[in-house]
Amino acid sequence: MTTTHTETTPVIPLPARAAAAVTALGALATTASAAMSWTWTSEFPGDLTYYGSPAGLQWLALAAGLLTLVLLLAAQGVPGLRWAAPSRSNNAVLLAATGALTVAVYSVAAVSTELGGLANLEPGGWVLTAGGLIAVLGALGLPLDRRTAVPLRILDKRLFLLVPVAPAAWFGAHAVPTDKPVAPVLTALAGGLAIAAGAVLLLQLGHLANSALRLGRADRPLPPPRALPSWAEVLLIVLAFGLGLFAITFGIDTEYGELFTGYLLLVGLAVPALARAGLLARLRALTVKHRPVTTGAAFAAAASFPFTQTSDQYTSVATNILIFATVALGLNIVVGLAGLLDLGYVAFLGVGAYAAALVSGSPASPIHVQFPFWAAMLTGAVVSMVFGVLIGAPTLRLRGDYLAIVTLGFGEIFRITMLNLNGTTGPKITNGSNGIPRIPDLEILGFDLGKPHTVLGVELGRFSNYYLLMLLVTAVVVLVFARVGNSRIGRAWVAIREDETAAEAMGINGFRLKLLAFALGALLAGLAGTVQAHVSYTVTPDQYTFAEALPPNSAFLLAAVILGGMGTISGPLAGATLLFLIPKKLEFLADYQLLAFGAALIVLMRVRPEGLIPNRRRQLEFHEAALPAQATGEPTALTKAGA
Repeated sequence: MTTTHTETTPVIPLPARAAAAVTALGALATTASAAMSWTWTSEFPGDLTYYGSPAGLQWLALAAGLLTLVLLLAAQGVPGLRWAAPSRSNNAVLLAATGALTVAVYSVAAVSTELGGLANLEPGGWVLTAGGLIAVLGALGLPLDRRTAVPLRILDKRLFLLVPVAPAAWFGAHAVPTDKPVAPVLTALAGGLAIAAGAVLLLQLGHLANSALRLGRADRPLPPPRALPSWAEVLLIVLAFGLGLFAITFGIDTEYGELFTGYLLLVGLAVPALARAGLLARLRALTVKHRPVTTGAAFAAAASFPFTQTSDQYTSVATNILIFATVALGLNIVVGLAGLLDLGYVAFLGVGAYAAALVSGSPASPIHVQFPFWAAMLTGAVVSMVFGVLIGAPTLRLRGDYLAIVTLGFGEIFRITMLNLNGTTGPKITNGSNGIPRIPDLEILGFDLGKPHTVLGVELGRFSNYYLLMLLVTAVVVLVFARVGNSRIGRAWVAIREDETAAEAMGINGFRLKLLAFALGALLAGLAGTVQAHVSYTVTPDQYTFAEALPPNSAFLLAAVILGGMGTISGPLAGATLLFLIPKKLEFLADYQLLAFGAALIVLMRVRPEGLIPNRRRQLEFHEAALPAQATGEPTALTKAGA
């Protein structure tokens, strides 16, 4: 049922059938462009010069065009495709068409920038651009869910002074001879002003588009799904995870930054399109109904990843993602459940790694012992837990910013201590900045993880072996998080997070439970650290800092939890994957890598402040005011307290 605050009208007044025909034409043109040549030279990454053989960015155009066409036909009620858009919302079609146009504009801009102008485009590039633009114009003529009124927001007028100042600063900086010492400083300053002016203009254009389009969301209940036998529902879940594995593998396997950026742009619009179509809600209902099958399918899909690779090049990336994600899940207990802001959490990862390195038989270890695999893992986990208790006991009576400052100090103290235990400024334990090198590979029941093995006819290399081991560790951490989060202790942590004073007034021992959360989080981080030590061969203090350009570090771990969704399992996993892949794939931006990464984080936090995969309660905290009013006859209405 549409609320009184929304209406279903087109942005461009077109007959519904004509708008659908125009959208279909644009989608078909976008799809067809993937089979055409985009450039005349193979110098652009991916070699887009062939006809009938899509490559690189052309695959993204093909996916965007097909998605737009399928959602359009489903929204029009075409038999056989209605399952793709249960909500029958044309807003999903507009999002998919916008994804096609975004891929088109980005691809043309990338080709022009790389090769030196639009003259390097072949007919396929022009067909791609025209197809994306036609698809969006046609989608704007479809009946869309729109808000009745959106006031226009105008930025502070003083910000618009940057628009004339930026070009003047740019030309002035480039007028200074390059041999002058001040030239690099002026160039950097001019670049910063240009970026700031562009951001102001883009933000204001966004406000103008929001006020003009007035796109909203009508609260329509989905029609009841068609009754299917259990085996068919299980098959759909398996198929969905298979498609998800393919999409994630495609993103990890991208060989150059231009393709990964286009992939992110398409996924960033395709996922909301599927959500607006109601397809993700249907899939979520199936996964809730068959939760054991869903869990098994998720881990089976993850375990299948090494078998899709021909080398260890991208399996090493996936292994480090799992390490990062596992540590983020441990931090999620501390931050997401208990609400303790820990800015030195990466130190517990380092404690586990150093403890395992010292007892794993490294020639550089002063202990000169080699524990078996299980004993080394237990050593790293237990030592990290002990450090968690020792650090938490005197500090967890603090709250908020004071606790954050203390934990930040602990992280730096750990790194400096590892540097000083070099035999000169302290006992010779960690070899200082040289760290502990030559950590031998693990051997489990005679299975040497450092050597390639053939499994099911596929040769698995060293990183594939460690990937599967890390997947088991991740499964253990997920199990611990799920069981603890749903227990009495987990509910007490949530109570402390929401209001510690009220929780203690109800009889909850806040200090003891916070110490337990700190210790458990440290134990899980140490468990991941033991595997990281063997994966990386070497453990050095520089790996465990508060902030660096690449994860894992405390800042990235905290960002992964908040970005993914605090208090959930899948949220930190998704956040850690994005935060590890984005900096690694954006290395082609060189000096502007962190700038682009920071801008991406700002956009994500602005669009989804509750996180990518939030729990229901946290989602209501940010969007309760936007919920539609419920009828007075309803016995209850969902609120933050109810969630």
